Amino acid sequence: MKNAISSNHNKVRLSRLWWYLFLVIMLSAFCYITLDVLLLPYSIEYSETGKMTAGYFLYTAIGLLLSTPTPFVAVLIISLFIEKIGIKQMFRNIFRTENKMKTILITGGFCFLAFIYAILFGIPNGSPWYMFPLGFLIMIPFVGIAEETGWRGLLQPELDQRISYPFSVLLTAAIWFIWHFPVFIDPTSNHYGDSVIGFGITIFIWALALAAIYKSTKSVIACALYHAFIDAIGAVYDWNTLFDSFPGSVSTNVYRGIWLIAAVVLWFAAEKEERHTVL
Repeated sequence: MKNAISSNHNKVRLSRLWWYLFLVIMLSAFCYITLDVLLLPYSIEYSETGKMTAGYFLYTAIGLLLSTPTPFVAVLIISLFIEKIGIKQMFRNIFRTENKMKTILITGGFCFLAFIYAILFGIPNGSPWYMFPLGFLIMIPFVGIAEETGWRGLLQPELDQRISYPFSVLLTAAIWFIWHFPVFIDPTSNHYGDSVIGFGITIFIWALALAAIYKSTKSVIACALYHAFIDAIGAVYDWNTLFDSFPGSVSTNVYRGIWLIAAVVLWFAAEKEERHTVL
């Protein structure tokens, strides 16, 4: 009986993973065709003239409500129609934090690391400083929760059940990178012209950091806050020079190494703690 229950549980989890990947692919394909093929001329026109058109409004609406939050929408569909747990329970899962002080210290530590790096080596883009906290507040729902609900809330832990670390992180990073790729071919995107290789390295390191944060805290909102904080730095500093340059300056690569080491150490510390708890 126990084996039958375990087998059924594994089938449900496998179905959850495949449904997520299928929905992300389908939703991303729809957004790519709509935004980067059909509606792109309206975005280019707006960037050149500042003229608001119905086409640009639709471009913005789809980008805000469906393109960036594709991972969130995928989890929402799974929660409502496959798992049938409802929106309220879904948000409880997102905001659940088992050890609040530990979560604050770990997430705050990684945010502090990024903030110090930006202050020491960042190039201000001319925006006033209040854009950083304002951008952070905006990024929490529209980038942090929108993405991390899927990447670290579902994909990473599901892969962790099937393949070993760091392969689960590598696969998550690869999927996350491919999902971002359309921003490099959209001339109105803030990533247009960035180094694809540099961005790929950054994605891998942050995938390690976010996986470690989730592993240690079991908190999706912690990952969302860190993700939002990182993106908010781009509101006041030149993003490409700071994070996506390749091969990058000495300071860039030193900090990449520090991030990498911190993420790996945190992961293995969480792994050791989990084994101790089981024993």
